[in-house]
Amino acid sequence: PTAIGKTGISFELAKLIECEIISCDSMQVYRGMDLGTSKPAKVLLDSIPHHLIDIIEPSEEFSVARFRSLAEKAIEEILFRGKTPLLVGGSGLYVKVLIDGIFEAPTTDRELRERLQQEAEEFGTGILYRRLQEVDGDSAGKIHANDLRRIIRALEVYEKSKTPISELKKKTSGLSGKYDIRIFGLNMERAALYRRIDERVDLMFSEGLVSEARALLEGNLSLTASQALGYKETFGYLRGEYDLEEAKRLVKRNTRHFAKRQLTWFRRDERVEWIMVEDGESPGIIAGRIMREYVNK
Repeated sequence: PTAIGKTGISFELAKLIECEIISCDSMQVYRGMDLGTSKPAKVLLDSIPHHLIDIIEPSEEFSVARFRSLAEKAIEEILFRGKTPLLVGGSGLYVKVLIDGIFEAPTTDRELRERLQQEAEEFGTGILYRRLQEVDGDSAGKIHANDLRRIIRALEVYEKSKTPISELKKKTSGLSGKYDIRIFGLNMERAALYRRIDERVDLMFSEGLVSEARALLEGNLSLTASQALGYKETFGYLRGEYDLEEAKRLVKRNTRHFAKRQLTWFRRDERVEWIMVEDGESPGIIAGRIMREYVNK
């Protein structure tokens, strides 16, 4: 989750293996949004090649599809150079779409769905399920014979695209269908993590988050950038909605909530290998432990 020390650990890992780092952070793509997104320090960016940091203006919208396209291109280039791509970040949807792909199904057809629904009501769900078995056996094998909603959706996709939904999903597979991937998740005792979050927020403000937010507010912000954690709350202070201490409190509270959501998201993925991090444990020690206990075992 956020504030656990991913940046420092990834830098130490990069010194142990020949790799380049790809940021999987939905907000680090924006130029001028440095403190609030905890971008790596310039000395780290200069010493280890990083990708997908500072690539667009805050006025631009950024989508998960665009991220996937840029990240896949960067991965191919890194592999061509004979190095290992190291993906670092906690934007769960971005990570999932890059690793597992995104299924872009045909748009729904209300008239077709109603016709299939009526057919099921008149002749039973079984007739639709048997039809699905004929046109898309793979999907039928994964859908319960009484799951009318999913049966109708699979038949709808087939009738509109003339391609089984199972085949469409294969064509949109992500990195997991092409490469050997290891996914590591970092965790920490909850009280220690929250303490680190509070300390990081205090540091962000002391280093000039308000000035950075003021400069952004004077420009043309995209909706995505305007909702960025840390900035959104600071914008409220700059608009006079509450005082600075309240802004800090809101950033700390919302960051803790965000960390909980991150943990919930990644815990659903059984492929994640979880590593407990002790508060105060140096990034170099943690990186060495990852290499010794997980990568080289």
